[in-house]
Amino acid sequence: MTKIIIDGKEYDLDPNLTLLQACEAAGKEIPRFCFHERLSIAGNCRMCLVEVRMGGRPGPKPVASCAQQLRDLPPVKEGQPLHEIVTGSPTVKKAREGVMEFLLINHPLDCPICDQGGECDLQDQAMAYGHDKLERFKENKRAVTEKNMGPLVKTIMTRCIHCTRCVRFAAEVAGVDEIGAIGRGEDMEITTYLEKAVTSELSGNIIDLCPVGALTSKPYAFNARPWELKKIESIDVMDALGANIRIDARGREVMRILPRNNDDVNEEWISDKTRFVWDGLKRQRLDRPYVRKDGKLTEADWPEAFAAIAARFATTKPERMAAIVGDLADAESIKALKDLMTALGVVNLDCRQDGAKIGLAPDGTRGPRAGYLFNSGIASVEAADALLLIGTNPRMEAPVLNARIRKAWLRGNLNIARLGPPADLNYPVCELGNNPADLIAIADGRHAAFETLKSAKHPMLIIGMGALARPDGAAVLAACAKIASATGMIGPEGEAGWNGFNLLHTAAARVAALDLGFLPGQGGRDTAGIVAGAGKGEIDTLFLLGADEIDTRALGKAFVIYLGSHGDKGAHRADIILPGAAYTEKPGTYVNIEGRVQRANRASFPPGEAKEDWTILRALSEVLGRKLPYDSLAQLREAMASDAPHVAQLDKAPGFPPADPAIWRAIGTAGPIDNAHPFVYPISDFYLTNPIARASATLAECSRSSAGRPLASAAE
Repeated sequence: MTKIIIDGKEYDLDPNLTLLQACEAAGKEIPRFCFHERLSIAGNCRMCLVEVRMGGRPGPKPVASCAQQLRDLPPVKEGQPLHEIVTGSPTVKKAREGVMEFLLINHPLDCPICDQGGECDLQDQAMAYGHDKLERFKENKRAVTEKNMGPLVKTIMTRCIHCTRCVRFAAEVAGVDEIGAIGRGEDMEITTYLEKAVTSELSGNIIDLCPVGALTSKPYAFNARPWELKKIESIDVMDALGANIRIDARGREVMRILPRNNDDVNEEWISDKTRFVWDGLKRQRLDRPYVRKDGKLTEADWPEAFAAIAARFATTKPERMAAIVGDLADAESIKALKDLMTALGVVNLDCRQDGAKIGLAPDGTRGPRAGYLFNSGIASVEAADALLLIGTNPRMEAPVLNARIRKAWLRGNLNIARLGPPADLNYPVCELGNNPADLIAIADGRHAAFETLKSAKHPMLIIGMGALARPDGAAVLAACAKIASATGMIGPEGEAGWNGFNLLHTAAARVAALDLGFLPGQGGRDTAGIVAGAGKGEIDTLFLLGADEIDTRALGKAFVIYLGSHGDKGAHRADIILPGAAYTEKPGTYVNIEGRVQRANRASFPPGEAKEDWTILRALSEVLGRKLPYDSLAQLREAMASDAPHVAQLDKAPGFPPADPAIWRAIGTAGPIDNAHPFVYPISDFYLTNPIARASATLAECSRSSAGRPLASAAE
């Protein structure tokens, strides 16, 4: 530790801290534009100047506090006073005023029409650290042409102050070297490579990083001012990571989605799909019940829709009924649907739309929770020193997790190999080919990857749904568990406090549904069996809770009830539509890939006659004569906690499961692996993976742009 005086008070601090961080640890506010805790240090803006008095003597000039560490200060000689950092002296004040004056030489007075107004660091710091004298520079301000950064980021580069935050984020976090500086002096400009769209799934984060109005949100432009918006903390459902978000709404309309900081989950980044999906919340909405009459869906009221369902259920045997949960459902609606189906005697239940062979032990009972979680935890990816990816493309399936993996690789201590189709992950990967038979070779110690994992201190594997949503998925899972046991990731040979066996889900609802047991009962059918049974006439009635990713064309003449928020594939096939609430329109519980339970809050209300999903199911249960035993959200959550006690433990990762070999033998089912069919990734189009995303005009444009297709004009 290093002893130092900061504004007259002595502190004992970590020598690795920068002077800026040391001042913040002492409770001092230091202005900055270029410095950011998660990016490398550039030292461009010079706004963070402080005075350093060596041994009590004033220094020759102010020091950029972001670019110097405490360890860089010379040692204090015996008999001399400690070094002192002064943050508010007249020298520092004058230096900051001079820096601000230079920054404003060419900056246009766009505050009345700038989308960054009200959230602009330059605006705030000009008020706090600038001076009130007239500007001394009378020359004409420079002008810079706007740059093309794609359909998401709006650029007005005349406002740019060259902090290079966007450049460093693209190169270091996103892993795409597509933003940089050209020219020198007053001719310097920040631009993209050949002015093409940024090809990163995390590009929207540069909007948050920009301390001025040079980079703003193109879809949000001129829509609202920050003081008009109601800000609600919530959870993202675009993937299974459970990123912490803030939803900004005006009245009944969601205006934008921003990240919240959570170092254990998403740090302060979110994917572009998460950030820009908000316009899909108001398109293709289901706002009233519909009942199919004479082959056409016609508007109905709630009693009529419920009566039609009751009439159908009264004439259908439980063994000819089924229910499937979709990818965006909250735990409350999953619990309500499971209780209703159980009360009706239905055992054909499944939450695995993609057909992943997880959640069940070899004997058909529920398997251990460790068999479907990201057991190491998201943050612990940074501690891994060997990683094997099996049938997964984390850049498409969880971009923020992919940034974590890249972060670990940048530190130089992570060897990464992949079994699956080659794809650009923005960091080097040792490609092992795409032969599933290699899994057996690795598990038996007959492959070089086995030795790499075995010799690592913190080995890790990540299994994607592309490896598990196959007919032999249970055998693949069992082989992966064997690899984990044999290489010391888990079990008695593994290091205490470490578990590197991880599944990467693509559905936000999946872990909660598995926790609550929304799986086939004794003799029940899984998703593939339900769809096949409907096509053969063996399943007469099918209840879809937001399930849009199944093959609805294969359902034959089955009677389909769809409860969801958007008019997607499930609603088009439905015979009865019950309008539900989107994830921003209801309080809900979600469990992320690592088993962390998080709560989302309501930011707006559903349109028209749409209701919260669990309240619809509660009302329907009364009409069916199977009244559910809860009348409030609190009572429902108590019932959830009785089924899965950990659901009551909010924002807490479950920790590493015990190293009991019996647990890991119950994961998957040993059997042959189909070598004739290579792994296929579950996501082919990152931007259009769920009903809300498919309703978004912004994400549709991103999809066309990323595929290299020309964008259609309005006339087309």
